[in-house]
Amino acid sequence: MLILGIETSCDETAAAVVVAGQRVRSNVVASQIARHQAYGGVVPELAARSHITAILPVVQAALDEAGIGRREIDAVAVTTGPGLAGSLLVGVNAAKAIAYGLDKPLVGVNHLEAHIYANWLSQPNEPPPPPPPFPLVCLLVSGGHSELILMTGHGHYRHLGRTLDDAAGEAFDKGARLLGLGYPGGPAVEAAAAGGDPGRFELPRAWLGDTYDFSFSGLKTALLRAVAPYRLSDASPDPATANGPAGPFREHTPPRLAAETPVGDLAAGFQTAIVEPLVVKTVRAAGAFGARAVLLAGGVAANRALRDTLAARLQEELGEGVAFRSPPFAYCTDNAAMIAGTAYWALRRGTQIGWEADVHPRWPLVVTPG
Repeated sequence: MLILGIETSCDETAAAVVVAGQRVRSNVVASQIARHQAYGGVVPELAARSHITAILPVVQAALDEAGIGRREIDAVAVTTGPGLAGSLLVGVNAAKAIAYGLDKPLVGVNHLEAHIYANWLSQPNEPPPPPPPFPLVCLLVSGGHSELILMTGHGHYRHLGRTLDDAAGEAFDKGARLLGLGYPGGPAVEAAAAGGDPGRFELPRAWLGDTYDFSFSGLKTALLRAVAPYRLSDASPDPATANGPAGPFREHTPPRLAAETPVGDLAAGFQTAIVEPLVVKTVRAAGAFGARAVLLAGGVAANRALRDTLAARLQEELGEGVAFRSPPFAYCTDNAAMIAGTAYWALRRGTQIGWEADVHPRWPLVVTPG
């Protein structure tokens, strides 16, 4: 089954062709990072307008890369939520038109579920990996979400915990802004942390008792206070007001820091304070629920410190009986291959949507115990 996937939930215009939910034939992503960097984050209106101009060329590029024509597609899949409403509308309407014109099934995909199913994908020209065994625990960490999920079968989920305030990816972005490292924050903090001492600064971890929930807002405040002594006198101590009144198209100016600012040490300590609670709670959940595998998913899954620390802690505490799986780096951040891959499993369950399909900007992962 050849499925064309379309993804426009935020600021990446993406299309892909995937065979039988695993073998990626093409995966094309048009990034908008350069357009949003000046503002320190994604501007929704700019993102939606960029999707409009990019969507058709990206779809055609995905078909060309896969070496197929439109008529060879068996189904069309598209992200219907969660995400930015304007961005989602571009992808959904394009998918509707393509599916209607080709008389093919249309499958609406939950973006969060798709991040999980990125772990089933194989790189082009590589054999598919063995499917992860159930039950499994998935740590889903991205710019908008940080969740711990128990998956007992295809389409069967139970939420174990989630962030009570900021997502891990958002924390990385805000931390990078405080350190003057630019946007996107995750790769910038990771690069700066590579040469730093994570123990130099005492930054807090929000353990929240015996729960599987997370919290990162207090950590951001602690970093703000740790950076404050190094900010130059004409720099505002509050990054939210550093550029005056907020506006949708106001350019972002990084804070001015003294030359002797220990950015590497601050970045290393900040990264460790994010990674440690994520790892500890994931390993504890895997042991408590008898998981046979642990999956890492979402944009923050590309962070090597998180990958390496989680893999090592699983091996140390649970041994060889628990498999660890993380997607190839290309499938961690937003992409359409994960959308097409997820649609295959949805079609096997008889799921598709009609032409009345709409977007769901706040669509949570549907909990279906199994």
